[in-house]
Amino acid sequence: MFRDPRELLNGCVDVSSLPMIFFRLNEAMNCPRSSIADISKIIAENPGLTARLLRIVNSPLYNFPGKIETISRAVVILGTQQLRDLALATSVLKLFDRIPEDLVSMESFWQHSVACGLAARILATYRNEPNVERLFVAGILHDIGRLIIYSKIGDLAREALVRAQARSMLLREAEQEVIGFDHAAVGRVAVRAWRLPASLEEVVGFHHHPREAARFPVEAAIVHIADLIAHVLELGTSGERFVPPLEKEAWERVALPTSVLSRAMEQVDRQFTDVLRLMLPDAKLCAN
Repeated sequence: MFRDPRELLNGCVDVSSLPMIFFRLNEAMNCPRSSIADISKIIAENPGLTARLLRIVNSPLYNFPGKIETISRAVVILGTQQLRDLALATSVLKLFDRIPEDLVSMESFWQHSVACGLAARILATYRNEPNVERLFVAGILHDIGRLIIYSKIGDLAREALVRAQARSMLLREAEQEVIGFDHAAVGRVAVRAWRLPASLEEVVGFHHHPREAARFPVEAAIVHIADLIAHVLELGTSGERFVPPLEKEAWERVALPTSVLSRAMEQVDRQFTDVLRLMLPDAKLCAN
């Protein structure tokens, strides 16, 4: 058993493990002398990322009236923050590719993550949140700590999975017993190590207990509810076999009519396959 999630991250998660283009975009955005042309040039240097982003912005997810053919045009229409967040989302999906299949199917894991991101984006849209892409990214990354657990301490992860199933308990509770902390704590430390935005750190760290999010409780509540939607719709899994409980305060925090929940679930179910293919063109839909 570990005492602190930082012990688990030693030698595993550092700044270099995220694509350098993300940090170059961040640096350019924080520089007052940078122009749209400068930011577009950084993205254009990566043909794969350029193709993925143009495919996404020309999809029904945005439903723009005309085709966007250049990254510079996408920057003008979407904004630099939104495009940076999409660049992060599409890049981080490629970070983990050696997780043993007996722990989790990576296709199923990313299905759950994309479903959560889509649900978070939809809920944020209902709230008229600015830059809904940050919620999309937060939903995709909410269980990133579980991948670190799987890749670093597979034996303990396997023990937690077995214990959760044998005792019909939530996997995060089994993680706490077996490892000493759960995947949310690991994810929070990882996001901090990657020097990602503070809002993302809180959402990842408190997506099961959004009432504990001191600075960004609304964002944490949105992803908390989005996670439940993905579980209820059975769109992939990160290893959890049960639907986590809804924190009452979370729904009160998002301040949406209860009728929105069923509409959001219908939208996620309808859009999921198309969005998954946008984010992971080679993914196959698989049953839990």
